[in-house]
Amino acid sequence: MRFGKIGMAAVAAASLVSAPVLAQAVQPVSSVERTGAAVESESDLEGGSGIIIAILAAAAVIAGIIIAADGSDDTPTSP
Repeated sequence: MRFGKIGMAAVAAASLVSAPVLAQAVQPVSSVERTGAAVESESDLEGGSGIIIAILAAAAVIAGIIIAADGSDDTPTSP
């Protein structure tokens, strides 16, 4: 029983080690290169939400700095 478990563990370890090596060694079946389709005009799906996200991120950073630099005196009252 003990040798069976050790043997199964060895087989599992060997398959984990050899799988990437074997996958890398496999050559592609054909040498056809992929090409893109012809585009007539640019897409208008940009959205423009990048500026809004940048403004919200800047506001969050500024709010974090203000909260961290708050001048409240929170010293403990115990001696």
